[in-house]
Amino acid sequence: MEWENHIVTEPTICHGQACVKGTRIMVSVILDSLAAGSSIDEILENYPTLNQTAIQAAISYAAELTHERVIDLDNET
Repeated sequence: MEWENHIVTEPTICHGQACVKGTRIMVSVILDSLAAGSSIDEILENYPTLNQTAIQAAISYAAELTHERVIDLDNET
């Protein structure tokens, strides 16, 4: 998935947050919806300007970010 073709950041749109190209739908909204248990079909129903490719691009973008930043998790047992 070449998320770069689908995800953009522009300072004048959504305060520079990553959005699906051609929309004001932030990647974080898609990821929050998935994390809350929404299905892809539910997201597409709620945001009709999205398509399956846009959602996959948002997931791929998030996966790419995890390669760049490590969050220290306190995993005491």
